[in-house]
Amino acid sequence: MTATNDAPTLSIVIPVYNEEKILPSAVAGLREGLRELGIHYELILAENGSKDATREIGKTLSEKFPEVSMFSASEPNYGKALREGILRARGEFVVCDEIDLCLTDFYRAALALLQGNECDFVVGSKLLGESNDDRPWTRHAASMVYNGLLRVTLGFKGTDTHGIKAFRRTHVIPVVEACLVDKDVFASELVLRAERSGMRMREIPIALKEVRPPSVNLIKRVPNVLKALGKLVWAIRVQG
Repeated sequence: MTATNDAPTLSIVIPVYNEEKILPSAVAGLREGLRELGIHYELILAENGSKDATREIGKTLSEKFPEVSMFSASEPNYGKALREGILRARGEFVVCDEIDLCLTDFYRAALALLQGNECDFVVGSKLLGESNDDRPWTRHAASMVYNGLLRVTLGFKGTDTHGIKAFRRTHVIPVVEACLVDKDVFASELVLRAERSGMRMREIPIALKEVRPPSVNLIKRVPNVLKALGKLVWAIRVQG
């Protein structure tokens, strides 16, 4: 797609950490899928603290494709990278994606809902009954437990907070700026605060499969996620 100086219709923000093996193919596949949508877009790669060649590959991709840009954070911090990427976005609509997802069917469905003013915020849920989660059962079970904790501790009404989502940028920027936690839990705080603000939320099913093991070991993530969840409960229940 030929880039112009005009603001894009769609901004795509993807945090990347140690993704040298799949980054080139994922970007190529996403660009192909977006070509079929025929939409003016920008792709923002939010690199954060990679120890492999992710940064160099991202720089090469941004030099090769005008619609691709990359910025780098100094530490491995998914939430901080996602937050900054959203704040950098220029599009009317924003999709927050994962480099191992890039589900353009979700883009099509979510944009139809947003452009039709049927909702303000769309979450691609891997836990809806119509969804197809082909990842190992341990990852699916972890998602169920985590979102169950959000419902119990914070009154979350949906089924999923972490993963692919889309929204109208001007509606959500104040919510992003109000978020207080980062790392793995930022995405959950974003969805929870959007829901609690009265924003019109919609979940749609997605189909996903594991294209590579998690970049951070699931067992090693548990203590940090539980600690961050405690911070999230404090931030929302106490700090407001």
